[in-house]
Formats: sequence, structure tokens, C-alpha cells
Amino acid sequence: MTESVFQRCDDLGPARVLHIYEPSTKLNAILVVDNTAAGPAIGGVRMAADVSLQECMRLARAMTYKNAAAGLPHGGGKAVIFADPNSDIDNKERLLRCFAQAIGPIEDFIAGPDMGTDETAMAWVHDEIGRAVGLPREIGGIPLDEIGATGAGLVSAAEVACAWLKFDLAGARVAIQGFGSVGKNAARFLADKGAIIVAVADSRGTLHEPAGLDVSQLIELKSRGAHVVDSRSGTQLAGEAIIGIDCDILIPAARPDVIRGDNADDVKARLILQGANIGVTEEAEASLHDRGVVCIPDFISNAGGVICAAAEYHGRSQSQALETIDEKIRTNVAEVLERASRKGLLPRAAANALAEERIRTAMQFRRWH
Repeated sequence: MTESVFQRCDDLGPARVLHIYEPSTKLNAILVVDNTAAGPAIGGVRMAADVSLQECMRLARAMTYKNAAAGLPHGGGKAVIFADPNSDIDNKERLLRCFAQAIGPIEDFIAGPDMGTDETAMAWVHDEIGRAVGLPREIGGIPLDEIGATGAGLVSAAEVACAWLKFDLAGARVAIQGFGSVGKNAARFLADKGAIIVAVADSRGTLHEPAGLDVSQLIELKSRGAHVVDSRSGTQLAGEAIIGIDCDILIPAARPDVIRGDNADDVKARLILQGANIGVTEEAEASLHDRGVVCIPDFISNAGGVICAAAEYHGRSQSQALETIDEKIRTNVAEVLERASRKGLLPRAAANALAEERIRTAMQFRRWH
């Protein structure tokens, strides 16, 4: 490991870092099991051509914090597969099945869907090793994407944070960076609450309409394989333009580090809800805090997916999962904001303290390493 990776190692973890390579399928993957003090790690399997060990380690730690903050009996981990998620479906299946066989002996990691993978991918993993969450309904899963678990949690976070900031979610202007499963479900649920979706962005660019976009039309457009800028409504802008859209709530719901030190000053929103993991750098969070912008940490606001996955793993129903998502995220957002205000902390520092307290308590009870 490089020096920068060693700097990410501490007394919390990682417990295990595994580099997987299989020549015949050209599988190249990394698994990081960060901490299992509270129980076996749950973490997504991300597929993208430009992932890295550093990204995997950061995401694994974010999962440790997320699961601890949500009070789940699970630690955190993450896996990345270096491949194009839009490649031939047969090749994708070969890669996922080969990956599953490689992680089969790592019994303290439970795979879930992430960017570039979905319920079908988890069905392949489960078929190989009997250990995955986010499965299709037909084989006993609670389909995270279909019910919009992460998006539902973002709405719960939005309602608490808006009340804290003393403005109504109904009528609030929202911009969403990333219009995949998380972004489109968040848009749908927020619109149902009366919020106005003024801009959305995907890999091809930003679509902006101050009077509000037709969310159902955009979701239908994406279902046909088109992009948001293919819509006949709104104004087409560059992808980065979404960061500076005039809005009340900004939701980064795609790749890591989209809001950084070099573009944080462009943000006009009053509230940032992170739908993506590590979507805002710590430097940017500090800069935004100094300007009075409230940034809810990723592992607090976007925990809906893993809460639902844990509910599935433990045999709970879809309705029980959705109730738990709402309860846990509302409680944690309120606690983080109150703690940050009382102690003069950034929300990130308050959330980290909350999660670390729970992790270290669990470490006292178990021989986790």
C-alpha cells in the first residue's frame, strides 16, 4: 500500500484489504472490510472503470460510520470492481459471479448493490455464495431501487433539516446532481411533498427550469436510456453547472467529491443533503459551514439503503424497513444538528463523534479483529 493509503489506517480499521485478480475473466477488484465490531460488515459492490483503492477505503469507513450511526448490528465494508458497468450483460454476470466466488470465504462481508450494480447483480452473488442483500423480490429480497429506500431516507432528513432551518419543504427549490436510482427516487418523493425540482444533472449535463421540472417525464426519459438533457423542457447546461444552481436544497447523488474546495463558493443552496457517499469533501464542508450552509453528512442522510438491506437480511418486511428508515434518519439528523449547535461543531464532526462512540463501545464487547 502507498503512504496515502497507510494514512487511512487507524485503530478502527481496516480489518482486511483484499485485492482480487482472476486472469481468465479479467476480474480486477478490491474488497475492504473496515470494522466488524458490531457484526458482519454490510457494504455495496461498486462497478466503475475509474475506481481506486483509496476510494474503496474511504467508502468502507463511511459504511462503518453509517451502520454504527444507524444502530445496526453490522460493521462496514466496501468492494470495487474495475469495469464498465454498461458492458455486455454476459460479461458483467461472469465478473460478478467470479467476484462472489472470490469473496465466498470472507464470511464477515455481506455484499449489497451500489453504483454500477443492482438487484440482478446481487442475485448472481447470492446464487454463488448465499450471502447478499438488495435482492429481487422474487427471491425474497426487498428491492432497494424499486421502493427508493435511499431516496425515502433523504426526504426524512430533508424534513428534519428544513424544520431546523425554519423553512418549509413544500415550495423549497431543489437541485439534484445525479439522476440514477437515488436521485430520481429522491426527486419523486420530494415532489410528492411539494418541493420544486428546479434542476437535475446526469453524466451528459444539467437540465434547469426555475419554474420546476416534470419529474415523472424525466424518470420516463431515463427509463428509455436517454439523458436528462434530452428533455424538450428546461435549459441545457454543463454538468458542473448544477453545483451553482440557485436553489434551497442541493443533493449530490452521484460520484464522490463533486463539491470540493474549488467549487464550494459556487453553491447557492442553504442545505446540502448528501445522497452519494463522500459527495462533499471535508474542505468544502468547512467552507460551506463558514458561509452558513448546513451540510448533512452522507452517512447520516443516505443511510436508507443500508437500513433497508439490514432489515432484509434479518427477515423484516418492506413496511417495517420503511418505518425503520424514517425513524432512524429523523432521530440521527436531529441529534447531529443539536449536538453540532450545542458544541459549536461542524455537522460532520458531530456525526463522526456519534458514530465513533457507538463503534468503540461495540469494540469493547467483541474481539472484532
